[in-house]
Amino acid sequence: MDKKAEKTFDISVLKRFAKDYMSIVGIVILCIIFSVISQMKFGSQYFFTWSNWKNILLQSSTVAIVALGQSVILLTGNFDLSLGRMVCLTSCLGAILMKNYGVPVLVAIIIMFLVGILCGSVNGFLTAYVGIPAFIATLGTQYVCYGTAKFLTNATPIANMPESIGWLGRGYLLNNLIPICVILMVLLYVAAQFVTTKTKMGRNLYAVGGSREAAFFSGINVKRVYFGTFVLAGILATFGGLVLMSRLNSVATTNGQNYEFDAVIGSIIGGVSLAGGKGRVIGTMFGCVFLVTLFNGFSQMGVDPFIQDILKGLVLVVAITLDVLSSKKKS
Repeated sequence: MDKKAEKTFDISVLKRFAKDYMSIVGIVILCIIFSVISQMKFGSQYFFTWSNWKNILLQSSTVAIVALGQSVILLTGNFDLSLGRMVCLTSCLGAILMKNYGVPVLVAIIIMFLVGILCGSVNGFLTAYVGIPAFIATLGTQYVCYGTAKFLTNATPIANMPESIGWLGRGYLLNNLIPICVILMVLLYVAAQFVTTKTKMGRNLYAVGGSREAAFFSGINVKRVYFGTFVLAGILATFGGLVLMSRLNSVATTNGQNYEFDAVIGSIIGGVSLAGGKGRVIGTMFGCVFLVTLFNGFSQMGVDPFIQDILKGLVLVVAITLDVLSSKKKS
């Protein structure tokens, strides 16, 4: 009887792990598949090397930082379509201030974050206090951010950022082994996981996402929670833009393009539900790594970039479909 109970316990633990961290399982499967294909196609291992994985983690870091804000919003049952363009606007603004007007780096960074907070506050105010659906409010902000970025830069790239911020996106620790931005990504997610699972603030997020009415009648200020999540997303989008600017050593109006959708895909693959109130934010980090790993493998295999765009759309649809079916099954 004890053995049977122990076996049942082991199976339940495995099922829960697979459910919460399916993205990790997916990453392992992708590594096996692409490593085998690489060996067969090239006669050598190009995929499963630390050099390639540093590239994967570097690309994942900026997307994952932005996706963290998206996943927190998703926990409340909303989503933000402006995050990618917010990355674009804040990074372009920072570059112009530093390069064209000689503004000190620290002052320019502060202004970048103030603009990110402003954009997040507008989204939060329109959604929480005016009552405009998040889809419409953030879509409008998306166009405003993108148009402003194009106006400020005249749609012209700006290169050669100040060396004082180069360490953020291009710096390494442990003898050029681990990128600093990857460490920052992990620290952000560990902190977010702790806040969302161990604090009252985190419990409020899940409560609001689970049932807005129940949360309201239990004394939670739902509007304040909504507003706060959009502001936090604006801050994280700005930080993602800063890291991206540092890593690329340049900015352009294409910076952050489609990040909002990558963030949604990474969040859903990581186990955060579109329905709200379900999932672990740390799974989003692994979901973003899974997404970048998938398309890194496609690129190494020579898959046409246009086909990759089609595949990304299919991944989004499949991820959302599985999430919806899972929610219906639980209902």
